[in-house]
Amino acid sequence: MRIGIDARELTGRPTGVGRYLANILAAWGDMPDATAHTYLLYHPQEDQLDLPLPDSGALAIARRPVGGGRRSWWEQVRLPIALRRDRPEVLFAPAYSAPLMAGVPVVLTIHDLSFVAHPEWFGWRERTRRRWLTALSARAAGCVITVSQFSKSEIVRLLAVPPDLVRVIPQAAVASRIPGGGPPAAPGGITARRREPFVLYVGSIFNRRRLRDLIRAFAIVARTRPELTLEIVGDDRSHPHEDLPAIAAAAGVGDRVNIRAYVPDETLYDLYSRAAVFAFLSQYEGFGLTPLEALAHGVPPIVLDTDVAREVYGDAASYVPMGDLDRTADALSRLLFDEAARRAILDKAPAVLGRYSWQKTARATLAALEETARRPAGGPRG
Repeated sequence: MRIGIDARELTGRPTGVGRYLANILAAWGDMPDATAHTYLLYHPQEDQLDLPLPDSGALAIARRPVGGGRRSWWEQVRLPIALRRDRPEVLFAPAYSAPLMAGVPVVLTIHDLSFVAHPEWFGWRERTRRRWLTALSARAAGCVITVSQFSKSEIVRLLAVPPDLVRVIPQAAVASRIPGGGPPAAPGGITARRREPFVLYVGSIFNRRRLRDLIRAFAIVARTRPELTLEIVGDDRSHPHEDLPAIAAAAGVGDRVNIRAYVPDETLYDLYSRAAVFAFLSQYEGFGLTPLEALAHGVPPIVLDTDVAREVYGDAASYVPMGDLDRTADALSRLLFDEAARRAILDKAPAVLGRYSWQKTARATLAALEETARRPAGGPRG
């Protein structure tokens, strides 16, 4: 079978969805059932497809650069032309939307609906485009994949998609074959003595992830701990824009907060291997992968107490209320300096991490693609 894939997220600097797709491709490379298929990876001709991210050399991959622009025009006009030419049996669209006139069955992944649930976090044009395309793409898809029960409930509630059309296929922690990363540390296997005194955040910078609260809570702890620093890694996509360096300066820690828009995988996993604590104060996520990656490297995470966080991290995280700087500072202090508090979380990590693997994710995703491709035209979906 020939499986078409919208591979735009593997171009440029792959983050979020790009890492999701890269890890699925890597896992497929280890699955005999998956290596029997051919994968057509479509991307704008102007952009270089960044492969291999993980080693996917066992797969029969054909790159399909398609000219004619980027973004919605490319997706809705140029990609369907390429699909009609190649005629794959199914299209995997891993990033919220798909061609509405694809001409082939579509399996669509919707990671979250932040742009519908909280439109105030997006510019008018961005939220309108994403809401419209995502809703129409979901209604036209043969199968919708999402990453948590929370996100499934949001898709059913906010987009009116039938529940039996939506499959929950969670993400997983670090793939061991990402170049330079090496295998993740055994959960809890690195002691506090080998950790360095810094707090780590990784992820795109959105208002919902409340970096302003993290910086201010960090400043409370840092007043009496001059050795502490805060490392923030993520592209600033906040709306309305938040000036994090100015917030850090106003809190008196401007010289102790290091902000980088992007780091290569080798640097990222080095940070995970050295950080003492991971903090991710997001009030809305579809899944929230980076705290799980931190946990896989032996770093205890602090997260906001939300339904999806409880679903994903279980007992292997410290939960704090939204906007409570003192409680957040207390959690930071405990996990930085109290070895018993760290162990209480890290001892729960194996059970939580055992729920997830990219092999499980890849196998379930491939099953969705195969079933959708086999379904007769006009047959029941879901």
